[in-house]
Amino acid sequence: MFLILLSVGLMTLDHRTRELDRVRSWLGTLVYPVYYVVGLPETVLDWAGEAFATRRRLQEENARLHTENLILHAQLQKFEALEAENVRLRNLLNSPIERGERVLIANLLSVDLDPYRHEVVINRGSRKRVFRGQPVIDAHGVVGQVIEVTPLTATVMLITDPAHALPVQVNRNGLRSIALGTGNMERLSLPHIPKSADIRSGDLLVTSGLGARFPRGYPVARVEEVVIDPGKAFAQVYARPLAELDRSREVLLIWPETVAADVAEDDTPADSESEQAATVAEETPGRGRRTR
Repeated sequence: MFLILLSVGLMTLDHRTRELDRVRSWLGTLVYPVYYVVGLPETVLDWAGEAFATRRRLQEENARLHTENLILHAQLQKFEALEAENVRLRNLLNSPIERGERVLIANLLSVDLDPYRHEVVINRGSRKRVFRGQPVIDAHGVVGQVIEVTPLTATVMLITDPAHALPVQVNRNGLRSIALGTGNMERLSLPHIPKSADIRSGDLLVTSGLGARFPRGYPVARVEEVVIDPGKAFAQVYARPLAELDRSREVLLIWPETVAADVAEDDTPADSESEQAATVAEETPGRGRRTR
């Protein structure tokens, strides 16, 4: 009864005068450590769960970002290769192609560059109306000519092949000569040039159009060295090919204007077309070199 009366008295006093607020505050401060100790296990569990969850999320995010980084780097490398290929194709399309000539882009499949044979295989053949003796260029100059054709591929002899000969002329004054392959990817030889001929280092050599094999006016090489030996009847002239023979991955097949017109009008199978065009190919008597 005493406790009941005391409780009722305290509640009445607190309600009427609010004198016990200070006591309640003091008692709350005194009891706070008990509240903290009682709630500590739950707090520790919540903190541990959050810490481990955060670490797991960071690990997952780190793994995801690492994977994305690898993928983006791989894509970047591919994009760089595509950009370089796009530049090469643009250069090919900007080649000095004569009006009326039909062209076709081809990719290299294999390369044979031993000292006695400079040949490459491309991924175009008689099914695309490629024919023997067809001229091949890249973005910078003449590459060579087709010497063998299959339905799906063709073999191209480069202008540096020891068995290749190409009629050229000096672009500056029209002086005509023959550019012979030397077996060196960076050198062509111009034989039988008179000592008094007007030719000097730096002259641009272009196709002369003689022989009806290579169209006229395509850049071939640039003269690098002119040697005049008093003991020899002719000057020794050497030129450097302009085509990137050891680096090009794409080349252009050219159909001269007359051949392109025949191809456009002819509906015969590609094999018969290539056989008909193969009659254009011939060899220079006494040298065994393929020329125009």
